[in-house]
Amino acid sequence: MREIKMAMPIVAIVGRANVGKSALFNRLVGERKSITMDVPGVTRDRIYGDCEWQNKTVSLVDTGGLDIHSHDVMLGQIKHQVEIAIEQADVIIFVVDLKTGITAQDSEIAEMLRRINKPVMVAVNKCDHLGEPAPEFYEFYNLGFDKLLEVSATQGYGIGDLLDAVFAHVNFVGSQAVGEKPLKISVVGRPNVGKSSLVNRISNEERTIVSEVAGTTRDATDTLIENKHGRFVFVDTAGIRKKKRVEEDLEYFSVIRAFKAVDNSDVCLMLIDANEGPSEQDTKIAGYTHGKGKAIIIVVNKWDMLEKEAKTINDYKGRLEATFAFMSYVPFCFVSVKTGQRIDTIFEAIKRVYDQNSRRIATGTLNAMLAEAVTKVQPPSDRGRHLKIYYITQIGVNPPTFVVFVNHLNLLRPSYKRYLENQIRKVFELNLTPLILIARERREKGKQE
Repeated sequence: MREIKMAMPIVAIVGRANVGKSALFNRLVGERKSITMDVPGVTRDRIYGDCEWQNKTVSLVDTGGLDIHSHDVMLGQIKHQVEIAIEQADVIIFVVDLKTGITAQDSEIAEMLRRINKPVMVAVNKCDHLGEPAPEFYEFYNLGFDKLLEVSATQGYGIGDLLDAVFAHVNFVGSQAVGEKPLKISVVGRPNVGKSSLVNRISNEERTIVSEVAGTTRDATDTLIENKHGRFVFVDTAGIRKKKRVEEDLEYFSVIRAFKAVDNSDVCLMLIDANEGPSEQDTKIAGYTHGKGKAIIIVVNKWDMLEKEAKTINDYKGRLEATFAFMSYVPFCFVSVKTGQRIDTIFEAIKRVYDQNSRRIATGTLNAMLAEAVTKVQPPSDRGRHLKIYYITQIGVNPPTFVVFVNHLNLLRPSYKRYLENQIRKVFELNLTPLILIARERREKGKQE
């Protein structure tokens, strides 16, 4: 398994902390994908987004604030992520801050970038007024680059000129998308259950920063994977804690990004620490995915660390089934991210649950099932009134959604509706996906019930 380089050209945004890299990234990709706050170290991993200009598209990469000589462990890991982004990039946007002028860190980054044989565009950010450049603008020529561009990430000034300059240095020959559209997989769960480690394991690269410190992952970061099972984009998300423990604004926005990743995903992987077992918070996270109708797999990580007996896995499954009884369709994978044990079972489960979550069934086939189901178990009646079920049809997928038309809604008891849902699951093998059955009333014209 390997992470593949994006099929389109890559443009990396680099610079020290708090110069506006993430604000510029969001402006260029057209959405608030990276968290922006006036706090150093907000962005840590590489964040990818598509930037389109003049009917051409590049893959834009936001990176953490670069501090070349810091001995801080976290800043060292951020530096490593920036170095990978620079190595993979075709063009570099070096962001500096007009208001603070050139700093020692800017000079150190400039020296590093001058040693690489790649085009570097210097974006002088926070030029928030139109007209002639401020005198301080020209100071940045001392960094040793020929091309300076005035931009304001917040106001949108100079963005067109910046994109013109960047795209002029990009070779688009052979840079079209390849293969099938990848499935989008969100990786969610509480802090420190192994989400980032899982993404790194399947990509065979330190794609996201891993630390024992809760809150290390802040943004939702994308990793494109291609293997024998197909093409996937894995979205690593921040750990989701209980609301009362989310105290910082930064963590609040991280959690919002995690839930947005669920909304945009095809399949959710929810990780649980085998040693800690499922918690109330896990049920809330799973409940959110269930409410959104998402295909979900519960991945029990650190299975290798659990002392086992003959009935360990069956007992553990029973515990999971009891905890997640409201979503009895969910499959379980027992893995060790650390050793790689049974990682392939995750991909196999992804394909199965996505197939069911996106399955379409012909109306004629559905109604043949309905006729047989009604024959087996007669619809209920009340005071001489009998429930009539006219027909059933599918109106959507992700999840499979069906509408059944009846003569009186109040005659369709919950137990009989569950019976029909179970028949759909059984006959069409939809046992691994959420399923929605909607009842609508349709009276026969000219008839009294």
